[in-house]
Amino acid sequence: MAGLAAIKADPAGAVIGLDFDGTLAPIVPDPADARVDPHAASALVRLGGLVGAVVLVTGRPAATAIAYGAVPGGPGLADVPGLVVLGQYGLERWEAGQVTSPPPPPGVDRVRAELPGLLAALGLTLTGGEEPGVTIEDKGRALAVHTRRAADPEAALRALREPLAKLAAESGMQVEPGRLVLELRPAGMDKGHALSAFLAERGARSVLFAGDDLGDLAAFEAVRLSGLPGVTVCSASLEVAALAQRADLIVDGPAGVAALLSALAGALSGP
Repeated sequence: MAGLAAIKADPAGAVIGLDFDGTLAPIVPDPADARVDPHAASALVRLGGLVGAVVLVTGRPAATAIAYGAVPGGPGLADVPGLVVLGQYGLERWEAGQVTSPPPPPGVDRVRAELPGLLAALGLTLTGGEEPGVTIEDKGRALAVHTRRAADPEAALRALREPLAKLAAESGMQVEPGRLVLELRPAGMDKGHALSAFLAERGARSVLFAGDDLGDLAAFEAVRLSGLPGVTVCSASLEVAALAQRADLIVDGPAGVAALLSALAGALSGP
């Protein structure tokens, strides 16, 4: 309640931080089909003009989050005033239509080359369509292996954990677990580091962060360690319980996040 009160009392000092998949966009079998909840986009357009900053902190490439944040016939994420997207866990930055990022890490080429053979050796079918199997999502600076479409998603995830951890270690990468996904990404950056740096950059006086998956735990911890009045929000699902145990507020998936953002925008713009 102290965090919400601080945001309402001093909106110009508030940073509203959000994950993308599972928070602003529903989780779908094919990651390429993910799209922002239109109600969430509309609420963020309102909030962007009322708070100090709105920042997306996501494992997606920053430009992809913007593209998947478009809403046909309505305002999308690109229309949020002053929006900043910290993509690839903070390695990329989208702001005012421009993306800045460092070169891809050298280990990502090895991971890209070896992943198909590793999956075949494990007896896992690689699919890019509707048929059962596992899918590889190439993010440029990271690669994610999704098991949601496998015949037995949990068994496939278990089979992948040790081999992917070994490949990551040999390639100078690290493994980020998620909702039926294991992502191999560069070491040294996570959502907590990215959010902490952004709060310092903006001189934030309060913060709200909403997420849905294990990768968002670092951002929750950044809120706690910031010393600012803060609110952590879990976009709840049956697949991840750890985040809900650490959250100040629990809402029902992306629709619940959209409702919360809309209510917050109404509270800040009201009398």
